[in-house]
Amino acid sequence: MAVSAPERSTRLLAAHAPGAVEEAARLLAAGGLVAFPTETVYGLGADAANPDAVAALYAAKGRPAFNPLIAHTADAAAARRLGAFNADAARLAERFWPGPLTLIVPFTGGEGVCDLARAGLDTVGLRVPSHPDARALLAAFGGAVVAPSANRSGHVSPTEAGHVMDDLAGRIHAVLDGGPTPVGVESTIVDCTGADPVLLRPGGLAREAIEAALGRPLRLPMSESDAAPLSPGRLASHYAPRAALRLDVDAVEPGEALVTFAGARPPGIEAAATVLDLSPAGSLTEAAARLYGALRGLDASGVSAIAIVPLPRDGLGEAIADRLARAAAPRPSDPEMPQ
Repeated sequence: MAVSAPERSTRLLAAHAPGAVEEAARLLAAGGLVAFPTETVYGLGADAANPDAVAALYAAKGRPAFNPLIAHTADAAAARRLGAFNADAARLAERFWPGPLTLIVPFTGGEGVCDLARAGLDTVGLRVPSHPDARALLAAFGGAVVAPSANRSGHVSPTEAGHVMDDLAGRIHAVLDGGPTPVGVESTIVDCTGADPVLLRPGGLAREAIEAALGRPLRLPMSESDAAPLSPGRLASHYAPRAALRLDVDAVEPGEALVTFAGARPPGIEAAATVLDLSPAGSLTEAAARLYGALRGLDASGVSAIAIVPLPRDGLGEAIADRLARAAAPRPSDPEMPQ
């Protein structure tokens, strides 16, 4: 049974108390949000396969954009079931996992990490943390857990359970208190999807150690768009279906598929090829959870054009609007797009 959204109280679970880790795993399995310690900082955990839980995580953090999230697993074998590891990725995983290193690799994990957690990309960020409480929780949960830093967006990353409570009490279900984190800065991120690994973010594992393991220097991003596996929102056009998107419509053209919200019925709806309501109840969290699946499903249906009604711009609505605008942006092959 899914847990309900937290109202006023966030449970503080002492990691070494009997049954605490198992209770935290139960909450995650039920779609709840649980902060837990890693060796770097405290992460805000959600079931990576559950788009509703991931949408709730974005809402709790007040995260301004649906950037891809790092999926944490209990061991390297579990990570390998989610991604394709080339020789460089395999070498780094063998040398530095468990530890403060995130590897970006092609995604192969089916439903193991949902579209929303990957921001619609065909790559995934994977990490095996070394903190014993994190590993115990991941083993008890039995699947991948996405876990950005457990703070409100724009605030300082938390290194103690008290920091998490200061920022997120009343917004999440529980905090697994394992004491102060030993590293105190986020993981190093390396993109292993190309011929040469790229350092996307310096962090808790020194660049020199990674280069020594590889036997050659890491490449640096040549531009912001070169760092797309970490932050696809840096690209002008992304998450784009084959069908043309028309945003903020006040009327539907014959033959268009209609994406609506909160039961809105614009003029011309009777002539729509199909109608999909992102959230009949008007929930932006539900709309965020369904967004990528809706676009993929409509694309698979063969429609040539998709009309989308205006959505609220508050809360997660800002991130939804950002992703839809990028999906509607001209592609490089479009005549109006500069080459």
